Amino acid sequence: MKITYYGQNSLSLEMGGAIIIIDPFISENELSKDKIDIMDLKADYIFLTHAHFDHVLDAEAIAKNTGATIVGNFEIYQHYTEKDIEAMPLNQGGTRSFDFGKVKCVSAVHTSSFPDGSYGGNPSGFIFMGKEKSVYIAGDTALTMDMKLIPKWAKIDLAVLPIGDVATMGAEDAVIASDFVECNRVLGVHYDALPFTKIDHDAAKQTFDKAGKELVLLEVGASITV
Repeated sequence: MKITYYGQNSLSLEMGGAIIIIDPFISENELSKDKIDIMDLKADYIFLTHAHFDHVLDAEAIAKNTGATIVGNFEIYQHYTEKDIEAMPLNQGGTRSFDFGKVKCVSAVHTSSFPDGSYGGNPSGFIFMGKEKSVYIAGDTALTMDMKLIPKWAKIDLAVLPIGDVATMGAEDAVIASDFVECNRVLGVHYDALPFTKIDHDAAKQTFDKAGKELVLLEVGASITV
């Protein structure tokens, strides 16, 4: 698997011959808008963890440009099908098989509404399970005991966890979350893009170092392999 970081919670995940974009918030993100042109992005699927503007902003444009299918909870599915965009539902607890592998939708503790204020359904995370590797993308969430269930469904090779605090858990809680999901390699997301999520990068890495874990903080456009 190859993961490319586009800022905030926006990622590209390449697995099983498919290109999956997660939570595209690029064109109005000050950290990414001059580095990434959304019209250059390729996608077969767009997974949305919830409906907040900083997770769905560019979903419609990318879907229309690429023909990608949007995947999210029932309210997200309904929102985009009403716009004549190809979409499919995946609610918490559900698992779907795709051409690239399986995806399980898991719980997240957060809020969710579309930019127009309409109800966005329950927020969620996703476990992407390929033939050899699995990645847990937590979405926007607080630390929750439900994370202890994650290893029962898959052995996690990389945990993508929010570390920006205020709107989600911070680095200290993310360390505990990595214990719960039994994964010592963490890709930090959801930091620096908004004024109240600015973090001290060195301090965050030291928090993980002290726990004997690895925190990866990528530059926008950079990639890692799982």
